[in-house]
Amino acid sequence: MRRAALALLAKNITPPNLSIMQDEGLSVARVRTEVLSGLTVALALVPEAVAFAFVAGVHPLVGLYAAFLVGLVTAIFGGRPGMISGATGALAVVMVALVADHGVEYLFATVVLMGILQLIAGVMHWGRFIRLVPHPVMLGFVNGLAIVIFLAQLTQFKVPGTVENTGHGAGGGEWLSGMPLVLMLGLVAMTMTIIWIMPKITKVVPAPLAGIGVVAALVIGMGLDVPRVGDLASIEGGLPLFHIPMVPLNFATLEIILPYAVILAAIGLIESLLTLNLVGEMTGKRGGASQECIAQGASNVLTGFFGGMGGCAMIGQSMINVKSGGRTRIAGIAAALFLLLFIVVASPAIEQIPLAALVGVMFMVVIGTFAWNSLKIMTKVPLTDAFVIVLVTVVTVATDLAIAVVVGVIVSALAYAWNNARRIHAVTRESESDKGAKVYEIQGPLFFGSTDGFIELFDIEHDPDSVIVDFKYSRVVDQSALQAIEALAGKYEDAGKKITLRHLSRDCHDLLSRAGHLMVDSDDDPDYGIAVDYSVRTGILGGH
Repeated sequence: MRRAALALLAKNITPPNLSIMQDEGLSVARVRTEVLSGLTVALALVPEAVAFAFVAGVHPLVGLYAAFLVGLVTAIFGGRPGMISGATGALAVVMVALVADHGVEYLFATVVLMGILQLIAGVMHWGRFIRLVPHPVMLGFVNGLAIVIFLAQLTQFKVPGTVENTGHGAGGGEWLSGMPLVLMLGLVAMTMTIIWIMPKITKVVPAPLAGIGVVAALVIGMGLDVPRVGDLASIEGGLPLFHIPMVPLNFATLEIILPYAVILAAIGLIESLLTLNLVGEMTGKRGGASQECIAQGASNVLTGFFGGMGGCAMIGQSMINVKSGGRTRIAGIAAALFLLLFIVVASPAIEQIPLAALVGVMFMVVIGTFAWNSLKIMTKVPLTDAFVIVLVTVVTVATDLAIAVVVGVIVSALAYAWNNARRIHAVTRESESDKGAKVYEIQGPLFFGSTDGFIELFDIEHDPDSVIVDFKYSRVVDQSALQAIEALAGKYEDAGKKITLRHLSRDCHDLLSRAGHLMVDSDDDPDYGIAVDYSVRTGILGGH
């Protein structure tokens, strides 16, 4: 039943309106789809990059340059075609204190060090540890991010013009009301309707791009007074220039930037690798974790030297790209180049795009991202899995992604350990070969969580003089298990009774024999090793 429940969880990771498809040949139609998808992503990147720059307390161009450089490098070298990377809120909130206390130059230095740490993680293949994230955690991650994306869009429903003073993104003033609010909501609804209807008419133009184009044309043509991209800040600028961070190269600087770099590197990799898995579920791809770590690291090192705030994978923009048909590296490269074009050449036109159109696109992303079927399966999956889904969702919204994932993994691991700890039991019988000997047939894994239950299985005082402990249907997992076996053997010896241990691995034989306890070798003993035999050989086991 548990296997079926987990299969049901895995099925619901993928949003229902995003079908899995394989790579297609690079035909003219495919290239057109990829380029148009990249354009759609680039338009959605602009307000996000500007808002996150304000969150971090830096100039909007610092966020835009990060979106361009990180997006370009990861699109070319990343582990999953179709992913979009750039400046993100998860990283921006960590940067606030650093920029406030030490200035933007220390931020650039921190981003460089962050990238170096991510490169190390990639070279060491630490990205494979993302496999330890259970499906319930992934489901909570998806739902939590959908809610976060939704909440982030609500700031666009505030009166623009006070952004630079508040440092909290678009619309730092009062909420819209009256006719401006009605007009904003109407345009958002129109964008969402176009995105919903467009695929039924034609797939030549990505639906989100069509929604943005139609609503923008309507607003500009009718001269409607609604918040626009230019109300956030001017995005006009030049090409990013090489710039060595102006910080002292000494140990004091390292003490300042290292803690921030470690946190940023960890958050960036966790968010990127989870996004990699999610996009993989949608596109039918696997692998690439270490390559993604290296790409993220290289992009952040480069960004730090070109005046960017660093970044990582962006779930919302990745969803827009996949939904718009982006499946190759062309879409990500196009998105980065379009963004640079916006900054250098087309800023006056881009600044006229109504925020309502971009909000409508992101609301459709929210609808497509949230696994609605997860609400139906809550009563069908194990209670622990349902709890983890809700917990990770809540923690993602309340704090940040990295904390949510760590909490979810820890809770899942503890639940797994607890369930396995309760499985340890023994079947007792009289030995057929050794008359008068009592056999304890151990069933269930023996590890740190089940050692107490293992010891409680034995009745040392009333057992006969010869006892056989058979591990044929058990497995010794860790050093705590060996310690428990040694302690049991010691108790029987102290009681003047003979204990024989059967069906243990050769490693266990060697280790326990060195401890001086009696064992009998069997021809059918298993050959599996134990993970912590090095600790025993160095004297950790019981001091022997």
